[in-house]
Amino acid sequence: MRVFFGINFPSHFPKERMVRGKTQMKRIENATSRQVTFSKRRSGLLKKAFELSVLCDAEVALFIFSSKGKLYEFSSSSATNTIERYQKNINNHCLCKRMAEEHDSQHNAEKIESIRKQVELLEETKRKFLGEGLESSSVDELLQIESQLEKSISIIRSRKNLLYRMQIDELKEKEKILMKENAELREKHEEQQLDLSITGKKLPLRPVMEVETQLFIGPPKS
Repeated sequence: MRVFFGINFPSHFPKERMVRGKTQMKRIENATSRQVTFSKRRSGLLKKAFELSVLCDAEVALFIFSSKGKLYEFSSSSATNTIERYQKNINNHCLCKRMAEEHDSQHNAEKIESIRKQVELLEETKRKFLGEGLESSSVDELLQIESQLEKSISIIRSRKNLLYRMQIDELKEKEKILMKENAELREKHEEQQLDLSITGKKLPLRPVMEVETQLFIGPPKS
C-alpha cells in the first residue's frame, strides 16, 4: 500500500517568508509613515510602562511629546509626586557627588601637603649630611647624623673591599692562565733542545756586533 500526502497552498500564500529588514535609526522622511510609526510605538511604550508598574510594583511616570507638541502621559500614581520624588533624588545625588568631590579634593590637598613636607625634610637632611645648616642642630641630632654617616661609610667600604676582592680574584685567574702558558712554552722549548741534542744540530748563533762605547778600563788619566 502506498500513501501519498499532498498539500495544496492557496494562491495568496507566499512560498518564501519575507524577511523584514533592520530598521535604520534615522528620521523617517515620509510624514504619513512617520505618524503611523509614532502612533504604534507610542502605544507600545505606554503599554510597557503600564505592565512594568503592575508586574513589578514600580512607580512609573512617562511623558511623550509629539512633533506638534501634543502631550501623551502615563503615571502609575500622581505625576506631580513622581516628579517631586525625582527632583529630590536628583538633588540628593548632586549633593552626594559634590560632597564626594570636595572630600577627594581635600584628601588630595592633604596628600600634596604631606609630600611637600617630606621633600623639605629630605632636603634638610641632605644639607646636614653635606655639613651645611648645622648651626641649629642639637647634640643629639649631630650624634644621629654622625652615626648615620659612619654606617654609610661602613657600607661604602664593604662595597669597595668586595670590588677589590673581585679584582684580585680576576688577576689571580689571569696569573694562572699566564703561568700555564709559560709552562707550556718552557716544555716546548725543552723538547726542542732535546731534539737538537739527539740530532747533533746546533742552533745558529747570532753574529756578534761590536758596539762603540765610552767606557774605559784602566787607571784614570792624570
